[in-house]
Formats: sequence, C-alpha cells, structure tokens
Amino acid sequence: MAEYTDDTAQDETATADPVVHNDETRRAIEAIVMVADEPADPRLIAQLVEVAPEVVDRICRDLAEEYEAAGRGFELVAVAGGWRYQSTAEMAPYVERFVLSGQSARLSSAALETLAIVAYKQPISRAQVAAIRGVNVDGVMRTLQQRGYIAELARDPGPGQAVLFGTTSLFLSKLGLNRLDELPSLGEFVPGPDVLEALELGLRVDDSDVVVDVRTDDEVDLTEPLDLTGPIDLTEPLDALEILADIEGDPESA
Repeated sequence: MAEYTDDTAQDETATADPVVHNDETRRAIEAIVMVADEPADPRLIAQLVEVAPEVVDRICRDLAEEYEAAGRGFELVAVAGGWRYQSTAEMAPYVERFVLSGQSARLSSAALETLAIVAYKQPISRAQVAAIRGVNVDGVMRTLQQRGYIAELARDPGPGQAVLFGTTSLFLSKLGLNRLDELPSLGEFVPGPDVLEALELGLRVDDSDVVVDVRTDDEVDLTEPLDLTGPIDLTEPLDALEILADIEGDPESA
C-alpha cells in the first residue's frame, strides 16, 4: 500500500514538473521580465506564455533561488505586485558610481518629506499635508504627481470634497517594496525616553553658567526675558549682531 502511494506521488510530480521546468517557458518569462519597464504582472505573463499565474510565480521563485545560489550581481524580486530584475545590495556601491556619473534629478528634502507624509497617511488631502508640514505644499505635490510617485485616489465625502492622494506602484518600485505594509514602522525612528531625557537635560540652563551682558558687564539671569532695548554706547565697538538685536528689540525704531 505504501509503495502504491509513493508511485502515485511520483506520477503527480512528474505531471506537474514539466510545466514548471519547461525550458522554453522559463526563458520566455525571463525575457518578458527583462524588457518590462515596470514590474511584470504574473497574470499578464501567464496569458502570454499560456500557463497559470501560480505557475509563473513558482517559476520566478525558482529562478530567484538559482540566481542567488549562483552569486549573480542581479536578482529577481517581487515588487509592487509583479516581478522585476534589480542589482543586488552588495553591488550598490558600483551601481551608485555608474548612476552618479551621469545627470540625475533628485527630489528635494521638502519633496521627500511630503512624499513620506503621503505614504504613511494616505489617503490624504493637500490641505492635510500642508497642516502637517506647516507650509504650502502645492508646488511639491504637483512635482510628485508629475514624477508619478503620487496620484489622485478619491475625493473626501466631507465639505468641499477635497482630492485625496496616495502613492503609486512606481513609488513601490523605486523603494523595492511589494506592498505598502512593508514600509518600515515609524516607531523605529521615534527616540526612546532615555534619549528625550538626555536632550531635555542638555537644553536646561545650569545655574553655574554665568552670562554677561557685553553692554553693561552685568550678569544676565537667563530665567528672565532679556532686555535688548537699552541705549547703545557708540564709543565702544559693538558687534553687528548686537546692534541688530538692539534695534529689533526697540519697538519705536521699527
């Protein structure tokens, strides 16, 4: 009875393996993924090579394992719901040299900050992003939309029906992610209580520290607001910043 079961299992494997291990199918999948501008959808590949999407995923996983075992400089990974070729992390220094040798348009820090807000808070309106950043974000949002990193997802059902934005598959592709839930947790970047306590202690004024007013040579109590409206002695050389501080502190001179 056991021998019959083993033979049956071998027969089932033999009938399934020819599709998965068909050389022409594997080569066709490699070629399609290689020329695809975006991560190749396994459902589309399945239609082109006339196999089930599950078979495409299995072949791609097998290919990825083969590339890793062979120690290639590239890898086949699942990104943004599809498959694509990309360089391995170990080859990043060499790839960076090649990329930086030409012209490349990078996103500004403001654009990266805005993109991060959209990624973690989506769907989110332009006004909500501006409220978080504290500045106008119209220009930055247009840039991100033109680059293809964000897109309009829906409209807020509330008053005004503001447009709600979210990230695109291109965003996932650039970050090498397959789904949004693969984004790193924000908790990893929040400083712990010990760090906050150290920062607070560093900002406190030590009573042993003595600060002297350069105009009067008197000690200054940093627990009280500074008086910068006193007269300026033009017979003594003053630093330009001190003069500016005196002028700005005098409401009549403004």
